Amino acid sequence: MSNTNHTDEPQDSQESQDSSESRTTTEKRNNGKRERPSPMEVLRQARGQLAELTGMEAESVSSFEQTEEGWALEVEVLELERVPDTMSLMASYQVELDPDGQLTGYRRVRRYERGRADAHRPGGR
Repeated sequence: MSNTNHTDEPQDSQESQDSSESRTTTEKRNNGKRERPSPMEVLRQARGQLAELTGMEAESVSSFEQTEEGWALEVEVLELERVPDTMSLMASYQVELDPDGQLTGYRRVRRYERGRADAHRPGGR
């Protein structure tokens, strides 16, 4: 029997091609030099990469800044859905990206109920 799904490319080839294509969409060529992705491209990439790693979709980005090392974001995600929705558990993740918008690290910095204000942060009441 022949294997109809046989290809000459290794399995990792498709993954590297997909990764390469996503980087190519954010790489703009100008006189042969690669430019940094736009802030909106970085936000989209960060949300997608975090969702892929954690299995949780980003609901919002509460902090976003360009740093010497690349980019730093704080992303809010729904960790545990409850009824009523105001009792759902949310989490803030600190996300770091390189200058090209590729995720280099993340960590959860807090968890909270959706319906509660954070008294420990500026602006919380």
